Amino acid sequence: MNCPTNVKYTPEHEWIRQEGDVAYVGITDYAQQQLGDIVFVDIPTVGETLAAGETFGTIEVVKTVSDLFLPVSGEVLEQNDALADQPELVNQDPYGEGWLIKIKPADDADFDSLLGAGAYKELINS
Repeated sequence: MNCPTNVKYTPEHEWIRQEGDVAYVGITDYAQQQLGDIVFVDIPTVGETLAAGETFGTIEVVKTVSDLFLPVSGEVLEQNDALADQPELVNQDPYGEGWLIKIKPADDADFDSLLGAGAYKELINS
């Protein structure tokens, strides 16, 4: 299972990667494996400012729908439009082409409470 060291993780299996003043958010490789084939991604929160831990959308697989939680507080700037036609990108490349949203983080200090790759691996292996 892939756990890149250039991202931070949440116990709910989202990841976040900061690039300048924006950050990309997605679900982890572990999460997409547990969910199975992703058939739809719904992100109705573009343009909204949300707190860390709030639901920013849902991800649908054949038999269930799961909530997506924002790792840090911030404004949802954009969703990955490619997922409308190709939701399977989340399964194929969860840390790259399968990103879900871009946000403008409200406070960089929020990142301090997130897990590094080692701590995330410990969480999923326990």
